Amino acid sequence: MALDVMTSDGMGEILAKQKAANIRDGIPSAEQRIAWIDKSIDLLVTHGDALSQAMAEDFGHRSIDQSNLTDIAGSIGALKFSKKHLKKWMKPEKRGVEFPLGLLGSKAYIQYQPKGVVGIISPWNFPVNLTFAPLANVFAAGNRAMIKPSEFTEKTSELMKDLFSQYYTEEEVAVVTGGPDIGAAFSGLPFDHMIFTGATSIAHHVMRAAADNLVPLTLELGGKSPVILGKSADLDKAAARIMAGKTLNAGQICLAPDYAFVPEEKTHDFVGAATAAVGKMFPDGLKDNNDYTSVVNQRHFDRLNSYLDDALEKGAEVIEINPAGENFSQQPHHKMAPHIVVNPTDDMKVMQDEIFGPILPIKSYTNTSDAVGYINDHARPLGLYYFGDDASEREMVLNNTTSGGVTVNDVIFHVAQEDLPFGGVGPSGMGAYHGKDGFYEFSHKKAVYTQTGSELLAMMRPPYGEKFRKQVAGRVKK
Repeated sequence: MALDVMTSDGMGEILAKQKAANIRDGIPSAEQRIAWIDKSIDLLVTHGDALSQAMAEDFGHRSIDQSNLTDIAGSIGALKFSKKHLKKWMKPEKRGVEFPLGLLGSKAYIQYQPKGVVGIISPWNFPVNLTFAPLANVFAAGNRAMIKPSEFTEKTSELMKDLFSQYYTEEEVAVVTGGPDIGAAFSGLPFDHMIFTGATSIAHHVMRAAADNLVPLTLELGGKSPVILGKSADLDKAAARIMAGKTLNAGQICLAPDYAFVPEEKTHDFVGAATAAVGKMFPDGLKDNNDYTSVVNQRHFDRLNSYLDDALEKGAEVIEINPAGENFSQQPHHKMAPHIVVNPTDDMKVMQDEIFGPILPIKSYTNTSDAVGYINDHARPLGLYYFGDDASEREMVLNNTTSGGVTVNDVIFHVAQEDLPFGGVGPSGMGAYHGKDGFYEFSHKKAVYTQTGSELLAMMRPPYGEKFRKQVAGRVKK
């Protein structure tokens, strides 16, 4: 059934129902898990257009084609991948036993058991994908789910709530909508696992709330994902791919390239190549272009413009990429032209906060080691991007930096590979999901050991004698 005004007690009652159903029905069969996944695939295939339209309305304008790719097709791809592989993932994993127990018939294995009920807190920037992609792994692992989508994308959240209630019972999937108070109460529920996707600042509160019930967490956060443009890189190709990532969803992506290191001698050439790339992607301008997405709301629009004002006040060169020379002060939405900030200083807000918008600071560098040193002096990012054909330089960058994931010669694309784990490290997150790694993340890895029937082990019980002491002595040596 659909949920209306929700209270903490009401959410607790739903969670209790789901936990009781999990115990009552036992471990779901592969067929049951596939049935749950198939319902989500059908939901997205049948109602994908309505969901894309809702996202467009929530953003003011959001590219329908982009939504169909990133949120609808992307979610279906994740669901199909889990559906295809879950039977293999479910199989018990044989493990070795200590010598000579194996010779005596002892056995050990890991059983991948559903954790029970997983809470999913999904964000506004990809509201459908970042609900259904984790749900694919949650279902594959045999769990039930409670979902709290973002209040920033209200129409999409309410539509998902209605659709889930049509396809699933409340014991299987329940959606709770509401503002920050509801979100805070949701994060304090005693789930068997919880996944939060969103800002690092909010993650601190989620983690504190989860700690009261010792709820295991997956945190998918963000941070300032850097680009290193190697001296061997194809400048035009790299600029086109970087700006494609920076303008997708108007840069409102946790993995968007946040700032780029460019060889000193190529800095202004890069600006020209980036400008040309934007002009090629949006030949009819940006303001009324259906392919270019709005900033989600006034608050974020003002925040992004404040970064530009701050950079200008502190002496940065700020370049607007506006091929058609459009006036963005007169528009029905919150569209914002891409901007490049050349050689910003660390006291500028644009270099302190995750940008989450179509602004790209670029920093000139002479030695790659200097770029690596700068990255290592800052919080570990969710993504890192290297462009170039110099294998030794590439390996130096990869081996001497730590990030959640890496794409070489492009940006963002590693997240689209369902067979790679997606997750952060430190301030950019903890845990990972997608594919097999998501199945493991939402499963309890239960160790099972079967003892030998031989009573040879009686020597290990009191009263201790010479045989026992020889056994121990044999182990206490180099």
